[in-house]
Amino acid sequence: MRLKNKVALVTGGASGIGREAAILFAQEGAKVVIVDVNTREGNRIVKAIKAKNQVAGFCRVDVSVEQDCKRMMAYAKRKFGGLHILFNNAGIMHGGDGDTQSTDEAVWDLTMNINVKGVFFGCKYGIPLMRASGGGSIINTASFVAHLGAATPQIAYTASKGAVLAMSRELAVIHARENIRVNALSPGPLRTELLMKFLNTEEKKHRRLVHIPMGRFGEAKEMAKAALFLASDESSYMTGTEFLVDGGITAAYITPE
Repeated sequence: MRLKNKVALVTGGASGIGREAAILFAQEGAKVVIVDVNTREGNRIVKAIKAKNQVAGFCRVDVSVEQDCKRMMAYAKRKFGGLHILFNNAGIMHGGDGDTQSTDEAVWDLTMNINVKGVFFGCKYGIPLMRASGGGSIINTASFVAHLGAATPQIAYTASKGAVLAMSRELAVIHARENIRVNALSPGPLRTELLMKFLNTEEKKHRRLVHIPMGRFGEAKEMAKAALFLASDESSYMTGTEFLVDGGITAAYITPE
């Protein structure tokens, strides 16, 4: 039980990495708050966790809305008494996100509001509760595109994940003496609904796959295991850094067709 007696809050917890992380955190002993806009799926996952005699609750939240983020922390405190793990994972990859000429301002703003402002609000209202709970671990989902230009243009998403990575470093420095660790988890290309909807043709999928030395997309469950390491005391001397779990894509100079 690597997270026994811990309270964890996972945004974007109804699908993809968030769903797998919420399930895994509960298996490892955490009391898990699942946060998402998808009420039906969020409650379904809570029900499945409880069926295994594990502990979870659901709170419907739009992370781009400040009052919602205040409310999710109040829910965690009221239901489970505190907060020790904050996984700021909610994010979007909009189908209209392309290069600067094709991406509308509305797509840019929506992406920034969820992917960046959502992390900011999570930390703004989560850190005081975590401090009062004796400290803990914050994990912010960034991406390998914070390092590399994407083979398929997605300018807003790429910029947003660079911002998350930079914000994570600064937060780590600010709060290091408060027993609060902050790290970024940077997945490579994953076989999740989020990415597969964006890479919606075989040509787009191939353009991404050809650059991955391992020759496959990652799985959400693999990212959940990485998040578990960052959430647990096994990573107790890690803060202000990035956990790249990317199939080798950022290490590759070129991969042949």
